[in-house]
Amino acid sequence: MNEGPIRLPKERMALLFAVMLVTAAGNTAMQSVMPSIGTRLGIADVWVSLAYSWSALLWMLLAPFWARRSDRRGRKAMMALGVIGFILSFTLCGLILHFGLNGWFSAVMTMSLFALARSFYGLLGSAAPPAVQAYVASRTGRADRTRALSLVASSFGLGTVLGPALAPLMILPGLGLVGPFAIFAVMGVIVLVLLRTRLPDDDPRFAARGEVMAAPFSASSNPRMPENEENGHPDGSPGELPAAEPQHTGADRLRWSDRRLRPWLMAGLIGGHSQAMVLGVIGFLLLDRLGLRGDPDAAAGPVGLVLMAGAAATLLAQWGLIPMLSMGPRTSTLWGMGLAAFGILPIAVGEDLHTIAVGFAIASLGFGLFRPGFTSGASLAVSPREQGQAAGVVTSVNGAAYIAAPAIGVWLYNHSQWLAWGVMEALAISVVVLCALTLRKDPV
Repeated sequence: MNEGPIRLPKERMALLFAVMLVTAAGNTAMQSVMPSIGTRLGIADVWVSLAYSWSALLWMLLAPFWARRSDRRGRKAMMALGVIGFILSFTLCGLILHFGLNGWFSAVMTMSLFALARSFYGLLGSAAPPAVQAYVASRTGRADRTRALSLVASSFGLGTVLGPALAPLMILPGLGLVGPFAIFAVMGVIVLVLLRTRLPDDDPRFAARGEVMAAPFSASSNPRMPENEENGHPDGSPGELPAAEPQHTGADRLRWSDRRLRPWLMAGLIGGHSQAMVLGVIGFLLLDRLGLRGDPDAAAGPVGLVLMAGAAATLLAQWGLIPMLSMGPRTSTLWGMGLAAFGILPIAVGEDLHTIAVGFAIASLGFGLFRPGFTSGASLAVSPREQGQAAGVVTSVNGAAYIAAPAIGVWLYNHSQWLAWGVMEALAISVVVLCALTLRKDPV
């Protein structure tokens, strides 16, 4: 039974904020240095991109499992498991890359071991975000829940900005390009110790559902922001989230082919592939356009700057433009992919850091409008009872784009830059056409 509104103490919110912030910042910092590391190792760019694919696949497959488990087995334990996965992955990745860069392993062996170590994050790291959300939701009253959950989501977004900004500062003597791995692993240990010692265990009186969130694959990835439920729940309990989704039979299970969802999922899948390709190529493009292949250590700064500009533009779209302009799903998706298509052009032709950064920021602004647009469109297309299933399908679509698309984009880029940018542009424009022809206009 609920005992009135409750509010999380500030020190506990700060700790939960840190869990999300460190993991997001660490992963995007890694994105800033990996093109330089691959160049130092003398390995083809496409193999660097493929090293992330296994982790991305594991995240997509296991995130729903960990979300359900956090609802039943305790949120604090699942948060700790996610942070342990982050620490283990970053520690092993840093050690493997350090030895590889110093000639202990061959380049192929180094990247193979890196991919294996990276998979620990996909395997375990996805346990933390839904557990953090559920912990907050179960311990805040209706009046404070939306603000608290928005703060949690903002930590994820803020991490995508801080990671690329901090990465160049972490390239220290003796550590070199593996500095960000070492420093963020230490940060993870500090967060884990504080989590274990300072955060109380779950209060069984309050139930909440953990939302599956997208992995921070890049500086432009965005979390799913849970919404406050104003009208209570089917069981009649006001203000608290249900402990678990009901089991669905094969007859009433929501499928990708459902005609209500089909146009939104097609837009999400096609547009997601365009975004993933841009993100996969951008670091290697900067190495080439700025003439840094011969001095890859100097590339972390420019790559971090461009990724940071993209992350800031994404946050501007999601925290500023969408609420301020009250953009509906179709409008947000249509204009978002239009902006993305426009932003791809200066990236494709730019020869200097400023032009490329501006183009990437415009494209990221567009992608920042696009993702919440198709996500909310899919949500509004189905009934309230099907919301959990729809969220799972959308999460799968978001994750699917990051399994192979970055590597495909890099492969195309290495064979023909114009073919690569033409494919990305065609994918973005096809979403604009799809939205214009198949999606109903947003209600005024």
